[in-house]
Amino acid sequence: MWYFAWVLGMPLACCLAILNAMWLELRSDDEQRRMENGS
Repeated sequence: MWYFAWVLGMPLACCLAILNAMWLELRSDDEQRRMENGS
């Protein structure tokens, strides 16, 4: 039964990692845009 944890857990962990990377990218772009505008 341990394989159910792998089958369900690995894709979930990969999705969370991808979403985290996308969020960090958007956050850094927003911060860089604020620095350029001077606000």
